[in-house]
Amino acid sequence: MNEQVQNIFSVLESRKSTFSKGHRKIAEYIIEHYDKAAFMTAAKMGSVVGVSESTVVRFATELGFEGYPQMQRALKGYTSNRLTSVQRMDVMNEQIGNDDILSRTLNFDIEQIRKTLEEIDKDEFRRTVEELSSARNVYVIGARSAAVLARYIVFYFNIIVENCKIIHTTSTSEMFEQILHIGEGDIMISVSFPRYSKHTVKASKFAHEHGAKVIAITDSQSSPLAPYADHLLIAHSDMSSFADSIVAPMSLINALISAVGMNKKNYVEKNLGYLEQIWDEYEVFEKSDDQDY
Repeated sequence: MNEQVQNIFSVLESRKSTFSKGHRKIAEYIIEHYDKAAFMTAAKMGSVVGVSESTVVRFATELGFEGYPQMQRALKGYTSNRLTSVQRMDVMNEQIGNDDILSRTLNFDIEQIRKTLEEIDKDEFRRTVEELSSARNVYVIGARSAAVLARYIVFYFNIIVENCKIIHTTSTSEMFEQILHIGEGDIMISVSFPRYSKHTVKASKFAHEHGAKVIAITDSQSSPLAPYADHLLIAHSDMSSFADSIVAPMSLINALISAVGMNKKNYVEKNLGYLEQIWDEYEVFEKSDDQDY
């Protein structure tokens, strides 16, 4: 099935002449409008193509999928790294239109967290926590919208581990200069979601080839980070608009920070106690008088 998922469009092209009239119409629509088809329900696709919902479901099973949701997932996997920002905007207009964008977006993010929790490999998560708890050096990389997640990781890991650094991706040469000495005993946390960053993939490959462990936080087994990952943590981030949804990845990262922090409880408490003294001495935070409460 994995091979078929990766080559779904070549399968559609090669088998198009053997399909029934209804199935051929579905195949042609998917090939010509993959950017919209990947985000349609079976009922919606049937309505657009001019066939019944059950015909769309049978089409998916004829291709070898368990059902329509599995075919849709394959289509999303194909399209996620190919859609331009303009195409994403068109998809958002198709999905939301003039509906309540606030409610639709928040409910969409809730669904991404729910699916992530249901499908996460908890043993893999536990092994990742153990690796991070004993790492010599931790390097964190994330480009574009994933840079927000990478900086969030580093903000807290600087309290949790002895040596954590963020890798800047302004240029390829600068990036490699920062990871020049990475090797055994080190860990690289690579964060990337569609559209995947070439910088992040290249850095992960370099770290893997030089003996460091790579922890990939990404959206699927077919992510370009997967071949270089010693630990693969998957979080759903299906797009709801031209802006990436990073709520589920952020929630997964929060869990990772908390788990590693608990594993190194004494070390973290010592650092936090020292930080509190510094924050107080240098008046880092505003303090409210008792009467303000």
